Amino acid sequence: MKKYVVFLALLFLILSACVSEPEQPTPVPTVKLTETPEATAVFTSTPTQTPRPTLTPFPTNTPIPPTQTPSPLETGSNGYPWWNDVVFYEVFVRSFYDSNGDGVGDINGLIERLDYLNDGDPTTTDDLGVTGIWLMPVMVSPSYHGYDVTDYYRIDPEYGTNEDFKRLMDEAHKRGIRVVVDLVLNHTGVGHPWFAESKDPSSDRRDWYLWETTRPTWRGPDGQIVWHPDGSNDQYYYGVFWDGMPDLNYENPDVTAEMYETTRFWLEEMGVDGFRLDAIKHMIEVDTAQENTFPTHDWLEAYYDFYKSVDPYAFTVGEAWTATQQVLEYTGDEVDIAFQFDLALDILNGSDAGIAQIFTKTQQEVIDTFPSNQYATFITNHDQNRVMTQLDGDEGKARVAASILLTGTGVPFIYYGEEIGMIGKKPDEDIRRPMQWQSDNIRVGFTTGIPWRIPAQDYEERSVALQEDDPDSLLNHYKALIQLRNEHEALRVGDWQLVEANSGRLYTFLRYTDNETILVIINLNRNPATAENYSLELESSPLTGDEIPTLLYGQAIEGDLQIDTNGGFSGYTPIEEVAPQSVTIILLEK
Repeated sequence: MKKYVVFLALLFLILSACVSEPEQPTPVPTVKLTETPEATAVFTSTPTQTPRPTLTPFPTNTPIPPTQTPSPLETGSNGYPWWNDVVFYEVFVRSFYDSNGDGVGDINGLIERLDYLNDGDPTTTDDLGVTGIWLMPVMVSPSYHGYDVTDYYRIDPEYGTNEDFKRLMDEAHKRGIRVVVDLVLNHTGVGHPWFAESKDPSSDRRDWYLWETTRPTWRGPDGQIVWHPDGSNDQYYYGVFWDGMPDLNYENPDVTAEMYETTRFWLEEMGVDGFRLDAIKHMIEVDTAQENTFPTHDWLEAYYDFYKSVDPYAFTVGEAWTATQQVLEYTGDEVDIAFQFDLALDILNGSDAGIAQIFTKTQQEVIDTFPSNQYATFITNHDQNRVMTQLDGDEGKARVAASILLTGTGVPFIYYGEEIGMIGKKPDEDIRRPMQWQSDNIRVGFTTGIPWRIPAQDYEERSVALQEDDPDSLLNHYKALIQLRNEHEALRVGDWQLVEANSGRLYTFLRYTDNETILVIINLNRNPATAENYSLELESSPLTGDEIPTLLYGQAIEGDLQIDTNGGFSGYTPIEEVAPQSVTIILLEK
């Protein structure tokens, strides 16, 4: 214990030497010390039988609300649901912004930074422009990540109060931002009161979890140990991810009823717009089958009917980390959309290699498999090494990946800090570091105290402050593409058609609706593509022949576009030399 105290004291002295001291001394934050597994796990949480808390009012020194703007519409453009008009931004509240100097991000800090995400004024261009937020777990949990929830009905005190969260909902909606929260259905934390009760074989909650008196010999889908000993009794419980998160037993209708109540609470009492549902492929086991089982699909279909009965416009995006064809089985009548992991991987692979064909094959498969635009796209998330790290710090490759994501089909999700090129490599704590708002010291504008996790080593070169006034920055590239997506329905909900470029360096395609058509040209390669070695060819399309190319973003264009009677064209080279790792977006305007 003495060694640990000395270590903390030395760490504090080192950090103090690295930063400018605030005018008033800042207390060292109280840190939760919990044993967490290696960062490959996907975490989850569960409801509690504790009474709903007496809520305290939010502090009076809160920021002045912005000018009110209309709340998001219940339906989207061109007959699509509202989520197809949204660009989502994944936020780890602990790492986004600290409002009280304890080194831990919080709800009030997120409120203070909402104008960075979207200021509610569509005529401004200095905000990021996102119209949706996905919050990683904010419910009571003993661990830093929050996926082992111990109370489903209360905001973790480190993040604030239920009233703080309700104010967040109000402030987000004033700016036209939808908010979805992580809801972990598959398991709870071992600290959940339900689990404590279930340890007693005579308890009414005994079969809320899966217990055996003799340890089964079979392992999990990835060869991991899934049957864990209970230290107080000679018995074993099932937890597919690790021993800190025991799986719930959805064969018990009482468990389902409790999770329905939790869902209703967050939709009706807390006002969320929907949920990101964690680890849905593991919901119900059948003997040794532990993922994608028929009872899992049946349960999710019933759950879909339930949450739509509470709010027909409520939204769910599911995490089923599996192959494209299996993800399809969850989409539409179980969750509204699900994350497309195969597509995300090939966005990275294509951007890294500079070869379009790596990506276009997967894109075509997704187009052919899913209902139009009904899937979630992303590059990386909180369980994966960050984009910039996987792309070897190459900002040109990061621009390409962002261009593919934000001009592409589906519903895009951005991981916080991705837009400024934050780096991060597992363990998980290091891909969830504090947001780099500034570069002047190790606090990175995130806190006036000691950050819960030291920022990445590139904080002096990468931050919002360094990029916001640089028109050529990665941040402003993201802003421009999100703004274009918000302004053009073809980029949000349009159909997709590949255009042959006759060059492996170029990824070229149309996005179109009845109202507009947009041509996108992305050079994935670090070398240019000249008019001598590329030309755009299209056999047929909805084009009528009356369209005039108008530049929306990118390089200057020239030359006439001759469209034949089938809506096709050939030999079109609108740019003499397509710059390396660039995107050009052209409106084909009637």
